[in-house]
Amino acid sequence: MRALTVEPGRKGSLRVTDLPEPVPADGELLVDGLAVGVCGTDREIAAGDIGLPPSGSSWMVLGHESLGRVRQAPPGSSLTAGDLVVGAVRRPDPVPCGACARGESDNCRNGGYQERGIKQLHGYGSETWCVEEDYAVRLDPSLERVGILTEPTSIVVKAWEQVDLTGARGWFEPERALITGAGSIGLLAALIGTQRGLETHVIDLVTSGPKPEAVRALGATYHHHDVEAVAKKIRPDIVIEATGVGSVVVDAIRNTNHYGVTCLLGLLSSGHHVDVDAGILNRDIVLKNDLVVGSVNSNVRHFREAADVLVRADEAWLERLITRRVPLARAAEAFEVPDGPQNGDVKVVIDLDKNS
Repeated sequence: MRALTVEPGRKGSLRVTDLPEPVPADGELLVDGLAVGVCGTDREIAAGDIGLPPSGSSWMVLGHESLGRVRQAPPGSSLTAGDLVVGAVRRPDPVPCGACARGESDNCRNGGYQERGIKQLHGYGSETWCVEEDYAVRLDPSLERVGILTEPTSIVVKAWEQVDLTGARGWFEPERALITGAGSIGLLAALIGTQRGLETHVIDLVTSGPKPEAVRALGATYHHHDVEAVAKKIRPDIVIEATGVGSVVVDAIRNTNHYGVTCLLGLLSSGHHVDVDAGILNRDIVLKNDLVVGSVNSNVRHFREAADVLVRADEAWLERLITRRVPLARAAEAFEVPDGPQNGDVKVVIDLDKNS
């Protein structure tokens, strides 16, 4: 079988490699890969910036955004051959910490977790892969073209869960949400905002193309103006921050409505510095009873909820988010990012079908 492999820490090592087909262990499914999504994390691994290979190996199969079809299920499984599935990403640390022991490896306290295609475990970027049944989530057959969006949707599902949990510390009936960034995470956050009946606003740099079109198709409002000006005008009760740009983060936090909740999903690149008056920021947060929470990764529960979010969405709208599909043989093209602020890429997908 063919697989997309990389040597973490070594730039330029990304390649399509011939590997033996995997043999499922007890309790594992054998899955024919259909597609794998590419995100910023994958590009950082391919650039040699992050990532850890499995113990005793210098290389790793890349890919954590999965989609496949079950070829073989273990005896007594609730899944059967032909089922459309995705695999969850994170596995608990072997100790385990208290969170991991309770099925919340996304909140691992000691950093001993492992992640498929990112940290110490081979990923899903191969024509055939195995996954433990407990970490496989069945999708509705209607999601065959768009089920690859399950993993990023699970990240957003968890973010909205964090908003609900933190908002519930007191009376909380939000009306307006601001999403900063219109990549796949931002647009999926906007999808959930509209599914909840919130007045939803999205801000990004581009002025045309699939991003603003997708926002408007949701019935949400698209902005490409200064974040501070937009936030001051709409006074969001909720902010889902998906850019990781320091100035955007600060401006969003400072301009929420009273008792606002800001959930940070974007990661600020190292080496970028923002001058912040900590006293003013502190005053704003304290006097408005605001809360800022970070959120990363997701667990199996979030994957299941993500599958529900996708099946309720308009399939044609979800198709808008997949702006490029490339065959596995030309996988390197998926890691090329168009230059310029008008980059219209949302989600790039590598097709894993053996005929591609």
